[in-house]
Amino acid sequence: MQFFQPANCSFARIMILLFLSVGSVGAGADVKENHNGVDKIYDPYVQPLERELELRGVYQTDDDPVEDDVLRHRIGFGVSITARIFAEIQAKSIKLPGGTNQLDGYELETKIQLTEQGEYGADWGLLLELGRQRSESIAEFSMTLLLAKHWGSWVGTLNTGVEYEFGSDIVNEFDTRMAAQLRYRFREYLEPAIEFYADEFTRGIGPVLTGLIRTEGKAKWRWETGVIFLLNNTTPERSLRFLLEYEF
Repeated sequence: MQFFQPANCSFARIMILLFLSVGSVGAGADVKENHNGVDKIYDPYVQPLERELELRGVYQTDDDPVEDDVLRHRIGFGVSITARIFAEIQAKSIKLPGGTNQLDGYELETKIQLTEQGEYGADWGLLLELGRQRSESIAEFSMTLLLAKHWGSWVGTLNTGVEYEFGSDIVNEFDTRMAAQLRYRFREYLEPAIEFYADEFTRGIGPVLTGLIRTEGKAKWRWETGVIFLLNNTTPERSLRFLLEYEF
């Protein structure tokens, strides 16, 4: 029995339609201080019997002193529950201008692989996230559709989802978001890419380098680094994204 059978659709058509839908959200909304939608872009795959330690973050600079010298990072531990389900718990911190790192909140992620790799024209997955801020009564729940498409040495990845923010310290609301990556598989340890991000406040694009380094046994290190530049006036001018994962 097939686990998931997506409709026969064009990957490029999906990207264009989602870009237009996200672009219409939040037009005319008030600027949200210290918001940055740049983050990790997820593939739809789950590796059976895998455990993972992850460190990732975003450091932003801007001419606006409120948005300058802001560092967000998170530390997580994840494990494959089944051959198709991966769960990870994370602690998040933030350093605001002139301040020190402070624990900001917690998040639980669950990634579900919906199709076998190569089963359809694109590979599909689903990401569920539930987060809670530490100092305020604000929680977030999001559902994100994950797509990956291979063209020879090229890989296109698309994340698009909806997020619901709720709590006594916030006006309950829905937001949409999208992130896309086009990556060239040059070598396993070095793959250049370009990434695009869009949500209610963020519009950014920039170059990224990724890679995978295998060690003894099944252990491997995955790394990513890149810089995302603003495309509108509510995005920090530069966002340096980095990630390091130890998979075992």
